[in-house]
Amino acid sequence: MNLLENLDIQTQSVTASKCVITVKVSDKLKQPYGIVHGGVNAILAETAASLGANQWLADHHQDKIALGVNLTTEHLIAVSSGYLKAIATPIKRGHSIQTWQANIYCNQQQTSTSIVTLINRPHP
Repeated sequence: MNLLENLDIQTQSVTASKCVITVKVSDKLKQPYGIVHGGVNAILAETAASLGANQWLADHHQDKIALGVNLTTEHLIAVSSGYLKAIATPIKRGHSIQTWQANIYCNQQQTSTSIVTLINRPHP
């Protein structure tokens, strides 16, 4: 079972210009204080950015994969229930490096923001 299946992360849409994924807040996503663990925000951000970045490579017939090399996440609001929605959009897409912004929302309120840098590597 992979991480997305284990955490019940659902892919809503993936294009080369926008990726949307969601997850229901459950106890397995929370830290001991009853709020979503900050690492979950990072997982959602990097996942959404990676899916979009890899779709861009596929659309441009590149035999490469985009792999995360840096992630900066700002946690804005604590979340303890509801659904989290991550929306990733590109800032820059190049031959070697892509940079995406991923914003996470709960009930239409932004709860975190991330910048994800990915490197385009030859497909194994």
